[in-house]
Amino acid sequence: MEALRAALLGIIQGLTEFLPVSSSGHLELAKFFLGDTSTAEDSLLMTIVLHAATALSTLVVFRKDVGEILRGLFAFKNNEAFQFSLKIVVSMIPAAFMGLCFADEIEQLFAQRIPLVAAMLGLTGLLLLLADRAKSTEKPVSLVNALIIGIAQAIAIIPGISRSGATISTSVLLGIDRERAARFSFLMVVPLILGKISKDVLDGELTDSPNTIPLLIGFTTAFLSGLWACTWMIKLVKNSQLKYFAVYCFVIAAVALIAWAFH
Repeated sequence: MEALRAALLGIIQGLTEFLPVSSSGHLELAKFFLGDTSTAEDSLLMTIVLHAATALSTLVVFRKDVGEILRGLFAFKNNEAFQFSLKIVVSMIPAAFMGLCFADEIEQLFAQRIPLVAAMLGLTGLLLLLADRAKSTEKPVSLVNALIIGIAQAIAIIPGISRSGATISTSVLLGIDRERAARFSFLMVVPLILGKISKDVLDGELTDSPNTIPLLIGFTTAFLSGLWACTWMIKLVKNSQLKYFAVYCFVIAAVALIAWAFH
């Protein structure tokens, strides 16, 4: 049963990571509906592993972009590749600060707090509606923009707030081109997730976990479904109106609250 639950969670993560609908929120709701009784610590660990899987699928799909970022970062020349790499690093600062300074508080957010998830999904929907009304421009991402988008990413640690939705919406509201915003959004999370999973490996949290098999199953299904989803869902996000995703968030939030109230 645990293996099947892990596989389903992996598929949900892979399909929702690249849409502005909060994959972490969907994972918390799925755990609730599947009767998951994991502790907040184990629940957060599963969420991190699944995000690591989709981060890896992002690396595969965006391998050329990642190569350019690495070359730009270590070239130490003030060219476009170095500037983009620097913006990625700047965008990581707020979320890294939150993760290091408020780890215990963040862990408690992943205890199937359904009313919180529903409220944050509603907030995500409102943000998407605002972004949908914003005028599209050809403005690139600046260093200041990168920091602001990074703050949005840090706030999106809360389950129910879509990370891609928050970062893309913030970018669009800042006047940044939606295609650039989507590319920047999907790349900026990769170093954070890989850094977190590396820390957990070094701390022994993964190897010491009694749920190693389910974690591996979840990782595998999330990676494979993420590979498939990433290739076409990014185009969907760039070409679709954000208001449709907003409506979806409102509907899921309402369903979650009703289910929680009658549970």
